[in-house]
Amino acid sequence: MNNKKFSFRRRMLSFRHAFNGIRLLFKNEHNARIHLFFTIAVVAFGIWLPLSATEWIVIILAIGFVFTAEMFNSAIEKLADAVDEKPNEKIKIVKDLSAGAVLIAAIGAATVGLIVFIPHLIDKWKLMF
Repeated sequence: MNNKKFSFRRRMLSFRHAFNGIRLLFKNEHNARIHLFFTIAVVAFGIWLPLSATEWIVIILAIGFVFTAEMFNSAIEKLADAVDEKPNEKIKIVKDLSAGAVLIAAIGAATVGLIVFIPHLIDKWKLMF
């Protein structure tokens, strides 16, 4: 257990480390940039369509889940590479599992997006014609 007294300054430094982690994710991970592109597109669609507060909450949670999975995957990959840079079947399995988790999160988010957006797009289509 850490017996250090609470320090607001140390808490602020911990946020700096967290924001640096987010910066590193977008700087170093190509897939994170792809997720960011789709996030911007989804937010733009959400602004264009009349989403309810509940729909926004679901969309935001799905987006957050994908980025969280991507960050964990990146951390696992970096740690695994630090442990053993040469081919290692057990490390490959761990990396494949963490990459699979990101894929499941992305598929889930895409499904949420379709469930939320399709009815609104159908309504827009009906209004146009």
